[in-house]
Amino acid sequence: MKDSWDGTQDPLAALRAGRPAPFEDFVRSETRTFLSYFVRLGASRAEAEDLAQETFLKLFRSAASSAATSYDVRGQFSGYAFRVARNVWIDRLRRTRGAGPGPAGDLADAQVHTDHRLDRRPAAPDEGMLQRESAQVVRDAVASLSEGHRAVFDLAVVEELPYQAIAEALEIPLGTVKSRMHSAVARVREALEERERVEEALRARGGSASGGMQA
Repeated sequence: MKDSWDGTQDPLAALRAGRPAPFEDFVRSETRTFLSYFVRLGASRAEAEDLAQETFLKLFRSAASSAATSYDVRGQFSGYAFRVARNVWIDRLRRTRGAGPGPAGDLADAQVHTDHRLDRRPAAPDEGMLQRESAQVVRDAVASLSEGHRAVFDLAVVEELPYQAIAEALEIPLGTVKSRMHSAVARVREALEERERVEEALRARGGSASGGMQA
């Protein structure tokens, strides 16, 4: 979802001003975003549809609420929207209780990539590695992370939210977001580099074998 609905495009701010069209546009544009989000967390397709509808309803109600704590327009609507969605998911887990341990971190249907938000260091030879390597390696590496690290990685890499919006969504300090993202990216990069080393070793062994046969 990125941050395209923040600032002047804020759908809830528009609702409060008596303009429902931006919120309607948001629902039409981002339904698939939230469906994918809930499926990645472990919901079935049918459950994801219900959870997405519940998320939109809660967002709509928060705009109409007179409580000052319901929603504070601060230019971070995208983060707030995912905070509501995450709370909807947590409520679902509480209702079902025996349904499982929580977010699975499955990125099978996601186009995993990096950008300037994920790694602010100078460009290195391995830049773009997440794009080139198998998504299965990324999934395995992400699955090994703690739930908190997976949540940050998912919102940053898949949803492309800026760090401040992620902090809003997960209700954690900005510094914690940066720390978790750094650790998560390091773990994924380590896994990809290890795979590359194995493949290089196999290629070298194959070349040696071919050379021996020719001799």
